[in-house]
Amino acid sequence: MQMNNKMTAARLLALGVTAATLAMTKAVAADTESWNAKFQSTYVWQVKRPFNAPYSGPNSLSSGREKSYSFTATAALGFRPWKDGELYFDPEATQGVPLSHLAGLGGLSNGEIARTAGSTLTVYRARLFLRQTWGMGGSAESVESAANQLAGSVDSQRWVLTAGNLSVSDIFDNNAYSHDPRTQFLNSALATYGAYDYAADAHGYTWGAALEYYGQGWALRAGRFIQPREPNQLALDPRIFRHYGDQVELERGWQWGDRPGKLRLLAYRNRTLMSRYRDALDLAAATATTPDINAVRNGEQIKRGIGLNLEQAVSANAGLFSRAMWADGRTETYAFTEIDRSFSAGGVVKGAAWGRGDDTLGLAVAVNALSKDHRNYLAAGGIGFFLGDGALNYRPESILEAFYNLAAIKGGWVTLDWQHIRNPGYNADRGPANFISLRLHAEF
Repeated sequence: MQMNNKMTAARLLALGVTAATLAMTKAVAADTESWNAKFQSTYVWQVKRPFNAPYSGPNSLSSGREKSYSFTATAALGFRPWKDGELYFDPEATQGVPLSHLAGLGGLSNGEIARTAGSTLTVYRARLFLRQTWGMGGSAESVESAANQLAGSVDSQRWVLTAGNLSVSDIFDNNAYSHDPRTQFLNSALATYGAYDYAADAHGYTWGAALEYYGQGWALRAGRFIQPREPNQLALDPRIFRHYGDQVELERGWQWGDRPGKLRLLAYRNRTLMSRYRDALDLAAATATTPDINAVRNGEQIKRGIGLNLEQAVSANAGLFSRAMWADGRTETYAFTEIDRSFSAGGVVKGAAWGRGDDTLGLAVAVNALSKDHRNYLAAGGIGFFLGDGALNYRPESILEAFYNLAAIKGGWVTLDWQHIRNPGYNADRGPANFISLRLHAEF
C-alpha cells in the first residue's frame, strides 16, 4: 500500500506540473480564454472508531475500528471551438478502499469514495461535453477561469445547452456552501440532497443533456440523463427515451442588503427497471422466505422526488445553507444513497476574522429517513445495495459534521474533519459512530 501511494504521488506531481505549465502559457485574447487546463487531486484518509452493536448483518457498518482512504486526480481540459461554444474533456484517476465495503450508512461518510474502484489505480473518462451559449441581452457578466469553465463574459439573459458525458450535479442542485466533498463537507448527504437519486454510473457520471435559461435574478433548467443498466453499476443503458432520469429546477436569486441569496426548487422523475419494496415483501410473505429486491426486478417503475435548496450570505465571509427533499421511496435506490427523506442545514465561515482569509470552518447537520415500505423491507431481513443489518429498530439517521480547511500552500489545503452519526443505517440498536478524516486537496 505504501508503494502504491508513492507511485500515486509521483504521478500526481508530474501531472500537476504539466497542467500548471499549460495554464500559465495559455493564449488569452481580450480577457476571453480560447482554452485552459486545470487540475485537482484529493486524498482522504478516514478512521472509524469502534461502537456498540448487539448484532450485524451482511450490509452493516462494521462495529470495529476501521481505516479507509480515497484518492482522485482530475485534469479538466477546455477548448473554445467557436464563439460561445465550449468543449471539455476530463480524464480522471481514482483509487481507494471504503469502510465496511461501502455499506451500513444512509449518508456515506466520504462522498469521494464512490468514485474509486479499489486499491488499484484506475483511469477513465469522467467528462466529455459541449456547452453552447446564446446571449439574449441584459448586462454583461464576467466568467472566471475555472475547471470546466473558460474565462470570458456572457449576457445576463441567455440560453445555455450542455450535452455529453458529465455529472448531473455539475448543473443541478448547486450550492455555494455545501456541494463538493473535495473542498467542503465530506458526507454525501451534505454534498447534495440525500434523497436525490439522480442518474449516474458507479463513478457518479452519465450521458445526457440540459437546457438552461437565465433571466434577471432567476434561472430555469431541465435535463434528461441515462440510467445505469443495473443499480449502482458502471454500465449505462443508452435507451434515453425508455430508461432515464429527468429533472427540472427553478432558481430565484436576491440581494439581502448587499448579501446574495438563492432558493432552488427541484423535481426529478426516474424511469427504469427497478424493484419495489412492497413486491419483495409480498413475495416473501407468500413463499415464507426473506424478502429480496433482486427477485422482483422485472418491470419498469417510476420514482419521483421534490426538494428545496437555500443559500444565504450573512456577511462577506460567512454563509448559511439548507436543503430538504422528499422522494416516494417505493422503489429501490438506483444510483445514489439509501435515503428517501432528507434534511440538512449548516454554515461556513472564512478565516478572515482570525487572519487566515483562505481557511474555512464548516458545521452542518443532516437527518435522513426511509419510507414505510423501505424500512419494513429492512426490518424483515431484506438486504439493500448499501443497507442490511438483518433486523431494524428504526430511527432516522442523524449526522453532525465539522471541518476546518487550512490553506497550507497556494492551491493546497489540509482539512481535519469529524463526523458523529447516530442510528447508523437507521438502526437505533447500533452506534453512534464517529469518524475522523484528514483530507489533502490541491488544485492548479
